[in-house]
Amino acid sequence: MSIGNSPEDDRPSDDRLTDETPMGDRRTDDRPSIGHVLQQARVNAGLTVDEVSSSTRVRIPIVHAIEQDDFSRCGGDVYARGHIRTLARAAGVDPAPLLAQYDEGHGGHPPAPTPAAPLFEAERIRSEPRRPNWTAAMVAAIVAVIGFVGFTAFGGSDDDGDSSKSVAEGSTPAPSKTADKPKPQKPADPKPDPSDSAIAGVPRDKVTVKVDAADGRSWISAKDHSGRTLFDGVLEQGQAKTFQDKQKIALVLGDAGAIELYVNGKQVDNEFEPGQVERLTYTKGDPEVG
Repeated sequence: MSIGNSPEDDRPSDDRLTDETPMGDRRTDDRPSIGHVLQQARVNAGLTVDEVSSSTRVRIPIVHAIEQDDFSRCGGDVYARGHIRTLARAAGVDPAPLLAQYDEGHGGHPPAPTPAAPLFEAERIRSEPRRPNWTAAMVAAIVAVIGFVGFTAFGGSDDDGDSSKSVAEGSTPAPSKTADKPKPQKPADPKPDPSDSAIAGVPRDKVTVKVDAADGRSWISAKDHSGRTLFDGVLEQGQAKTFQDKQKIALVLGDAGAIELYVNGKQVDNEFEPGQVERLTYTKGDPEVG
């Protein structure tokens, strides 16, 4: 923190609030703007922008932009709502009225969750089953019959004729002495439970965390026990990242509602809302939210 930095030093001038604020985000009623409420709450709480950024993991330029009612740097409505909620909680104000005010000025509705792909999509591209070629089968059968008749008429010897006659009269050939006896089948080993296999596949002396953007894109940040950044970026829908450390993994999820978590081989149930920002820490053993 720089010397002389105070909550009032981070308050932008009136000209910036008037000239640089996007037209879609300026106040259209008697209520104070979202950025003004967040800025005033921060100042009243005695917090600087640097302190708010450090505690919320929201970058300093984005904090400044939101306090100027400029949400274009948030990366979309989902992230803008998440940042508003996070900054409001850090300053000690209720985020619900601010989120409602944001929705009124940006389409009137909160963002809808990403729809799942239709389950019958694969059926649409499945090729039709091939019909049997009866003509080719009949030709092959006729050729086989002609060949058999020709062989029996011209290719057999006298001994073969006697053998054919004895067979025709009902004599039964002796069974082969080298016929193998059927061997008793060994019962198959029971298959392990999938969840047990997943747990057994991760090392017990480390913590393993898999982050799967199953329901939509989300910004995530992951750090190890020493604070070293393992990943800081956006996971597109369908992408996944796995992190491992000998002590703990610290996560920040920009849209926790779009994420599925697997910790030490076990899926972690969550009830996060779309756009909700969450900070989580996991260690060795059973999943425990930190």
